[in-house]
Amino acid sequence: MNVADLIVKCLENEGVRYVFGLPGEENEDVLFSLERSSITFVPTRHEQGAAFMADVWGRLTGKAGVCLATLGPGATNLITGVADAFLDKSPLVAITGQVGSGRVQRESHQYLDVIGMFRPITKWNGSMAHPDVAAECVRKAFKTAESEKPGATHLELPEDVAKMPVKGKPLRAIRVRRPDPDRKALAEAASLLKVAKRPLIIAGNGAIRKRASMQLRELVARCHIPVVHTFMGQGAISDNSPYSLHTIGLGLRDFVMDAVDQSDLVITVGYDIAEYAPHKWNPKAQKSIIHVDFTPAEVYTHYQPAVELVADITATLRELGALFHPHDRPFDTAWYAPVRQRIVDDLASYELKEGEPFTVPGVLNILRTIMGEDDLLISDVGAHKLWIARNFPVYQPNACLISNGLASMGIALPGGIAAALQNPKRRVVAAMGDGGFLMNSQELETAKRLKVAFTVLVFNDNDYGLISWKQRASHGHETGTRLTNPDFKKYAESFGITGYSPRTLADLKRQLREAVTSHALCVIDVPVDQRVNDALSQKLGPLARED
Repeated sequence: MNVADLIVKCLENEGVRYVFGLPGEENEDVLFSLERSSITFVPTRHEQGAAFMADVWGRLTGKAGVCLATLGPGATNLITGVADAFLDKSPLVAITGQVGSGRVQRESHQYLDVIGMFRPITKWNGSMAHPDVAAECVRKAFKTAESEKPGATHLELPEDVAKMPVKGKPLRAIRVRRPDPDRKALAEAASLLKVAKRPLIIAGNGAIRKRASMQLRELVARCHIPVVHTFMGQGAISDNSPYSLHTIGLGLRDFVMDAVDQSDLVITVGYDIAEYAPHKWNPKAQKSIIHVDFTPAEVYTHYQPAVELVADITATLRELGALFHPHDRPFDTAWYAPVRQRIVDDLASYELKEGEPFTVPGVLNILRTIMGEDDLLISDVGAHKLWIARNFPVYQPNACLISNGLASMGIALPGGIAAALQNPKRRVVAAMGDGGFLMNSQELETAKRLKVAFTVLVFNDNDYGLISWKQRASHGHETGTRLTNPDFKKYAESFGITGYSPRTLADLKRQLREAVTSHALCVIDVPVDQRVNDALSQKLGPLARED
């Protein structure tokens, strides 16, 4: 057995089902070992697509997705997807090849310091420079990637080491139990909660991991506390719930901010400040905050919790709810009910009418009637992302995936492939703008080859629409954003994939339903009017820049 064989046995031991990547000379030993294993190697058309597939696999399963590349340009092409997993807290393990150890001391063909490049975008990364460390390195990579808060790790395998004989076996994967919350901190949090008049919960990315959603829903039902979701926390409680105030995070002063302003206590659950900066919802740094998370709070002027409950989120929510006894009076819902009603009414106002231009929120209203509560919508990044976060109600955890840590364009189409592989019976829609679509549209061939079924929904405005929206807000006009596109319907058909291009409302409704319910690989090209973006700014105020 050589080192490559041992590494693959370690991957099997970790429960890996797929490895996404590109073949290269320096990783060929791993490829041939994979061929003899129970793991399926998925050749992709670009390393970025492979990394995004591993990224989304990790978010959906909680188990690290794996991507593989060769040295040099193969490794550099992985970086965007690995960085996305790092900031989105998605477990991922990247493996890259490298030149033989006899070439690293001098300038060499395709040699780069890959370990140094990956250091800022991983929780841990290392080189398997000796056969005896291979099993330990793989176990460490997975344990670190999957531990709270999850993220990306990276392993480098020099080609000469991959061929070396080795004795050994995979290290046992042991489930790590996280601690229960501190009793004194719980008592302090309960005291703050009992004297509050208008408490509010901000549910972040961590609220949908490790079954935390179930305990959050029980706490909310018992106490009648309203919940605001970050883009990545959507579905922590159902948007059908009377306690849901939908989503926070839009760069506009949306209706939900009225409730945030009125609150006298904010309980953050699994909240990452990379999702939405605290100064945007706590501008005066005066909010009383209870921090509930797996890790301590970040040091931030506008985020100074009165109490930090640093422990397993599920256990913390269960214990906190138990301290709120049935004879305690639930909180009054009258203060936030009007805010929720205003949000619900506004979403309904975007209903499309025959003869009017298509808009993203109007299309989302139709899509919501077609998709079931457990179906999955994956959003790319652009103007449509803001509309999906704001206008697409979500009812279950991980029923809407949005990249909002790194917020990288190009994630949705590869993400759709990973989602379809992870659960072939689930209906999946990957929604993207025309800009994001053409960043990784080559992965349509990968999807077709794998025979996976999902719908690629392209919102087409021949523009980098979000940037145009922001430029108009800041300068009164846009520059450098206009695009031209091919015929996306014909483009899809050139891959042997069914394409749609609706031009009437009747066609849109029929073709959307046909595509989503067909359980086939489809591309639907929907032209959208940008004026709805500016109209939202006029209604809510100027679109703020990210900071």
